[in-house]
Amino acid sequence: MPHRLIASTTLASILALGLAAPASAAEGAGKEKCYGVAKAGQNDCANLTGTHSCAGQAKAEDPAEWKYVAKGTCKDMGGLSAEEAKTKLAEMKK
Repeated sequence: MPHRLIASTTLASILALGLAAPASAAEGAGKEKCYGVAKAGQNDCANLTGTHSCAGQAKAEDPAEWKYVAKGTCKDMGGLSAEEAKTKLAEMKK
């Protein structure tokens, strides 16, 4: 019976790691989050303001919305880092 428990635990761990890997795979594959360049419906995940939590839910181009781009190309596209986007959002609220 202990062998069965060990096998089940091992399988569960492998499956859990497989589900967690895609989120960081894009960043590790030469990509970075670029804020302010995602057009409506083209964001890759949750925005900074927390108004949605899924890809494709951006209503408009917004500094809080992001998508993955090739590393080193964000600035060329006029995009922002997470910190720059947070600063811009704070300024917009004033």
